[in-house]
Amino acid sequence: MEAHVRTLAQAQAALGAQVEVLCANHSVDGTGTSHEFHGRSPTREEWDGPVRVVRLGRLASVARMDVMPMLPLALRRALARGVDVVHLHVPNPSMVLALDAVPRLPAVVVTHQSDIIRQRVAGALFRPFEWLLYARAARLLATSDAYVRGSSLLSTFKSKVRVLPLGIELESYLRPLAETSLEAREAQARWTAAAEGGPLWLMVGRLVYYKGLFTALEALVHAPGRLVVVGEGPLAAEGRERARALGIEERVTWAGYLSPEALAGAYRAATALWFPSNARSEAYGLSQVEALASGLPVLNTAVPDSGVAWVSLHERTGLTVPVGDARALAAAARRLVEEPGLRERLSRGARERARAEFAHDVMAARSLDLYAEALGRRPLVEAEPIVSVRHVAGGG
Repeated sequence: MEAHVRTLAQAQAALGAQVEVLCANHSVDGTGTSHEFHGRSPTREEWDGPVRVVRLGRLASVARMDVMPMLPLALRRALARGVDVVHLHVPNPSMVLALDAVPRLPAVVVTHQSDIIRQRVAGALFRPFEWLLYARAARLLATSDAYVRGSSLLSTFKSKVRVLPLGIELESYLRPLAETSLEAREAQARWTAAAEGGPLWLMVGRLVYYKGLFTALEALVHAPGRLVVVGEGPLAAEGRERARALGIEERVTWAGYLSPEALAGAYRAATALWFPSNARSEAYGLSQVEALASGLPVLNTAVPDSGVAWVSLHERTGLTVPVGDARALAAAARRLVEEPGLRERLSRGARERARAEFAHDVMAARSLDLYAEALGRRPLVEAEPIVSVRHVAGGG
């Protein structure tokens, strides 16, 4: 969520909008963010280029809810500076409650990135507060049509729902090899050498239950090559143990977190991205977009009522297999290396789709048009693009 909000805010500002971001501070010293950090943090205010960013200090995190005593005052101050649109990004319990408590709000737009899937009791208890804010909202933005069908909350307010696909800055992934950074080129060479002439499979994301890590490990038993796992998370230790039990530990590289440049090099070196997610908690998958822009085919799963299989399309930009089916994932991987011309065809389709659907400036222009619709104004292609936006996000 944090990466998306930053990309959207910067792209909107480049189009002439006045943009401010209000979020929780998930960093002690301001040098980074950590979702594993649950203690106190200070309030910090800074400028990220043309975007004002207020990172609110918190006392603690309770049941994934940030406790931020300064939030009501900070929100009032932000609104007092003048604002046309408040754009909330959810799941975000603290910010939902704070906005519910404000008696008069400007136009509210909510990006609904995911339903609350696993925390069913907490989700049920929180639903009335979500419903109250969604009833007040002018527009609700889903990341794909597919996700709307499976969301009871979005379906309740379907007349307000619009689709705004998440985009990224594509340039670093699209540019020719000679124009990439030295770090990216070195990473590409390093991962290519690690593959030892065989296929290199890449998996990118936090190691959490819905990413399908164990499905990927089981698939590797039946597929050639090496799997590089990029990311950390609560399933890291169990994943290593599972790899040992399956007898594939020598063919799995646990890369941890990589810098953006090193990750770009890994995308270029890989044969395909494996994206075997298994639950609607995975609503979209921005690493799929990064892979597509890199010309890397994606092997994903048909998660019901999720946008995963919409981001990368079966037989056009990658191959889609049933959820949790390790043998089907392995078969798709083998097909990619054995069927002449398949990978090249999917690679071309991947770049074409990335340019058409997932560029950050395309996303920003679409968002400003949706704001104009919510405000009852003409589309921004016909009117002045200046609006004042306050993004209310999670951690940062």
